[in-house]
Amino acid sequence: MTAGRQDGTLRLEIPIRDDADPRLLRGALLAARATELSELQRRAGRLSFGYGTESARDSMDEDVVRLRRRIELLDALIAAIDVPEA
Repeated sequence: MTAGRQDGTLRLEIPIRDDADPRLLRGALLAARATELSELQRRAGRLSFGYGTESARDSMDEDVVRLRRRIELLDALIAAIDVPEA
């Protein structure tokens, strides 16, 4: 696997051994996204119900922002896999 950064983008090249690999990678990314989404919902729920101290809520708020960004990045990877080859 190789990676390179150009013009605000990250380019990845992942060796594919057979035609099933993109589908397997997509499934792994979807599982990771589901895990991140579950954690986001848990933390956002705790935050909205006012659990914890003020500093703990600040930390949870930062976690919610970070988790949302992670989900966006996973969505971008999944979308890249779904693009047909030219």
